[in-house]
Amino acid sequence: MSSSTRPAAVAGTFYPGAAGALRDAISDCLSSAAGPIRGPAPKLLVVPHAGYIYSGPIAAQAYALLAPWRDRIERVVLLGPAHRVAVRGFAAPTVAAFETPLGAVRVDRETIDALAALPQVVSNDVAHMHEHSLEVQLPFLQTVLGHFSIVPLVVGRATPVEVAEVLERVWGGDETLIVVSSDLSHYLPRPQARAADAATVERILALDASIDHDQACGATPLNGALRVARARGLAPRLLDLRNSGDTAGDRSRVVGYGAIGFWPDALGAALLSRARNAIAAALGLPQVAEPSHPVLAAPGATFVTLRRAGRLRGCIGRLEASEHSIDEDVRRNARRAAFEDPRFPPVGVDEWPELAIEVSVLGALEPLAARTESDACRLLRPHEDGVVLDWRGRRATFLPQVWERIAGAREFLSALRHKAGLPAGFWHEELTLWRYRVQKYADEEVPA
Repeated sequence: MSSSTRPAAVAGTFYPGAAGALRDAISDCLSSAAGPIRGPAPKLLVVPHAGYIYSGPIAAQAYALLAPWRDRIERVVLLGPAHRVAVRGFAAPTVAAFETPLGAVRVDRETIDALAALPQVVSNDVAHMHEHSLEVQLPFLQTVLGHFSIVPLVVGRATPVEVAEVLERVWGGDETLIVVSSDLSHYLPRPQARAADAATVERILALDASIDHDQACGATPLNGALRVARARGLAPRLLDLRNSGDTAGDRSRVVGYGAIGFWPDALGAALLSRARNAIAAALGLPQVAEPSHPVLAAPGATFVTLRRAGRLRGCIGRLEASEHSIDEDVRRNARRAAFEDPRFPPVGVDEWPELAIEVSVLGALEPLAARTESDACRLLRPHEDGVVLDWRGRRATFLPQVWERIAGAREFLSALRHKAGLPAGFWHEELTLWRYRVQKYADEEVPA
């Protein structure tokens, strides 16, 4: 593109090309939507991307939720599949704005430029030139939000881990909304489509990150988003599920459309506030409000990880639940991570403004039936499993988050042996491994 603005490519085809008619079309879609839901803003939306006469009413069920947050959401990260141009990884635009009949939407160049450090993100305006999956979302966003910028990314061949890595970089706080653009099944008879789409939605609501492209054309960005949603403890909710035969199309060959919202789990806010207050109290600093949650009274095992400017600053926790409640456990581990981790000096008051806190709630330990290291490498699930290693009292663990900085299973096990004080390449018939999963809740990290 030679211009600093990407012009609208599908105005007049996927949606009305005249501003007045476009406003009327969106107003009609939103007027039939259920409207806002009490509670926090959704963090992630999955919405369809067909012509408005087909999928507009379904997309509106998601966008209508944003009305109370009109002036709070300032950045929208848009991920949609590539339909016209082959893309390896993520195609980021070089332009300053995307235009629609309702005006120009500013591209968040600072975020785009920061993402360029990732190998899976490349500058590619050609992929955006005629792509509709992102463009059709813009008029809805221009209608329901105030001043906002976008991070538009066309997604081609990428792994769920690569997608998750990008999303973690742009996650932000409640000023940032993530939108994944995807239709569901394509060109099945209406009864078959309904059954297929219902099954796909059931998997999405279970945060199953193995959707295939026959089930959702945006499966690639969707699977990465589901991986992050699970890791961050988001709670999904189905908002609408229909197909083109229900709205305006031929019922013999329909396309499926779903609208799904994902909300922060209230448990995360409850845990993070307690971890933060435990450290603040020890430092003699003001404390924040602590929301209640019924899970806090139950026994449980947590880890608390502290980071400052992106670097580890402390990490201590418990592998198995004891007689202590989760409430007690997270407070205790927060204090210990801040003041008793032998690898670091105690946290000081001067560090407090830059301290980012992450709380991991551990699932049950599952023995890993591995007779050899090769068995263990085959059985481990990278980026999902935390691992405990034990040999004659020498014990160590890595949370699943450690996979983010380790290339593969052998390197993971080698580093874990080193942490336990065992030689490189050590293996013994009495060495035992367990794996576990975690629900992770994290502060927005303060930039360096």
